[in-house]
Amino acid sequence: MLLFLSVPQPRPPGARTRAGAARVARWRRQRLRLQQLRRLRGLLRGLRGRPRTGSLRRGRMALCGQAAGAASLPSELIVHIFSFLSASDRLRASASCSHWRECLFYPALWPQLRICLRVSPSEQPRLEFLMRKCGWFVRELRVEFAAENYLSGGGGPGDGGRVDTRTGGEEVEALQLSTRWLEVLRTYLELVLCVLVSIRNNRNLQKFSLFGDISVLQQQGSLSNTYLSKVDPDGKKIKQIQQLFEEILSNSRQLKWLSCGFMLEIVTPTSLSSLSNSIANTMEHLSLLDNNIPGNSTLITAVELEQFVNLRSLALDFCDFTAEMARVLTDNNHVPLQRLSLLVHNVSVMHKSLDNMPNDEHWKALSRKSTNLRVYIMAFDIKSEDMLKILKPSIPLERIHFDSYITCVSGAIVDLISRQYDKFLTHFILMNDVIDTSGFPDLSDNRNEDPLVLLAWRCTKLSLLAIHGYTVWAHNLIAIARLRGSDLKVLEVTEESIDFDQGELADQDVDPVHNLIEQVSLGLGQPWHAIMDIESLSVFTEPNRHFYREMQSFSEDI
Repeated sequence: MLLFLSVPQPRPPGARTRAGAARVARWRRQRLRLQQLRRLRGLLRGLRGRPRTGSLRRGRMALCGQAAGAASLPSELIVHIFSFLSASDRLRASASCSHWRECLFYPALWPQLRICLRVSPSEQPRLEFLMRKCGWFVRELRVEFAAENYLSGGGGPGDGGRVDTRTGGEEVEALQLSTRWLEVLRTYLELVLCVLVSIRNNRNLQKFSLFGDISVLQQQGSLSNTYLSKVDPDGKKIKQIQQLFEEILSNSRQLKWLSCGFMLEIVTPTSLSSLSNSIANTMEHLSLLDNNIPGNSTLITAVELEQFVNLRSLALDFCDFTAEMARVLTDNNHVPLQRLSLLVHNVSVMHKSLDNMPNDEHWKALSRKSTNLRVYIMAFDIKSEDMLKILKPSIPLERIHFDSYITCVSGAIVDLISRQYDKFLTHFILMNDVIDTSGFPDLSDNRNEDPLVLLAWRCTKLSLLAIHGYTVWAHNLIAIARLRGSDLKVLEVTEESIDFDQGELADQDVDPVHNLIEQVSLGLGQPWHAIMDIESLSVFTEPNRHFYREMQSFSEDI
């Protein structure tokens, strides 16, 4: 006699009821998804690791087998997983298969896109790919253009070497410089067109920022403008770029941040008229920095500024910021302005007048309107007499950056800044690239106290001090470190700017350099050393780019 015993299969708890059956179904779905996640995690590990030569074929076979399982995952799940990857990892993963590429360029994964480009033909395919994928939906777009190398001596953009004037002569050098610049400007126009065409119909754009520091300014004007007429003789490309920019502004529905700095011939005095009144009323940041506008024309007028009632941050050429604009910003219809960045350039000062700038009463009214107003000033080659006119006592100056190629900042200006802005000043940058065989200028000449030491003593909020091209005596540097201590977060002084007294050099028992490093480090409460390679710091080598980036962070920090 045979007995058939049926062994009951184990079932999850609660499966006998209808509610229990639903829980079982959810449990099975969760277990299935967990298994899928584990397979995908193994696939990702396989992508990150590179197989060795001996196991290349075996690795490829395993990868293909895993990819088949990963392809069955829902697109929503893949998008969620890849939301934890960095932008660079997403781009690498997009090369795996078409399904992943579609998932990786899902709009939710790319709310913002920040691109820094060399003006080089090799960058164009990559830019076109990114903008084709993301340009129509990205909400925050920030693009920076820059020539590969500034013209220095015989070198030109795209070529780090120098032209041998001994064999080719000055005519060959000028010809090669001209050829390089023509190529740079031609590529620049193509890259700008690529960006603008891709976002012309993007109505979700909220932040739009462009930076194009490829101009090498000379006393007679801009070198880029000189060659621009050769690249675009009839002006069709420039006209197309300007029309596209205005079309983007007119099509925008959510734009709250518009920033355009040193972009060659893109923004015109009529560009802002393309903005609708509703967008102008909700704009929170506006930055229009361009010193190539000829004559007395400006990129924005006081009448246009009246529409921007919700403006919290503004960046302009100093000569464009008039007393009438200051009056508009103090009107009751406007929200209090909190950040104001001003570019003072010798080219603008030469072609425009300082007579219409705000006086001290206007600055007092602005400060009363907004107690949180802070000002950032960048000064390029400005004479001391002009700076004395600009630096009104009531400006709530928090940051100032001097950059000189022709004229030098005097000790009287540094002393004035330390006395007038001791309650606000946090950042002070002093750079000098004037070619002078007699040595760097000494700000402490004919003075009982060094102006830089007085600056550190008076400005109790000073957190950043950077100096190049001015003589900084070692004992004064030690005094600055001791006065500010750990509150001075950044102290950057180039090695060639530091000098020692004869008494310090004569003492053979003490190494003056080692003693300087030790004393400054003790004063700051952290390890310190002088800057040996000036090329490693953008604040010294790329002042325009440094100012633009600092202005962006300065405006965002509200």
